[in-house]
Amino acid sequence: MTKTELVEKIAKDTGISKSAAAGAVNSFLGNITKELKKKNGKVTLVGFGTFTKVRRKARQGRNPQTGETIKIKASNSVRFKPGKTLKDSI
Repeated sequence: MTKTELVEKIAKDTGISKSAAAGAVNSFLGNITKELKKKNGKVTLVGFGTFTKVRRKARQGRNPQTGETIKIKASNSVRFKPGKTLKDSI
């Protein structure tokens, strides 16, 4: 499902316009992003799951084409852990 398809489904299910649904989806995603940018960012949606910010350490990797060793920089990543309700429904 794409973002556009999600907006269309939300508009249909709630009976609101597509522009209002798009605004709600954009606000939702923006607020999750804003929270995860914080130092100990974490968003918990009870029953659905939890988004947490994880710091990956710098490490050594290997270029698969040449086989040469390369340095991979430290980076931030997002981890999602599904909630019990979501797990049970799938």
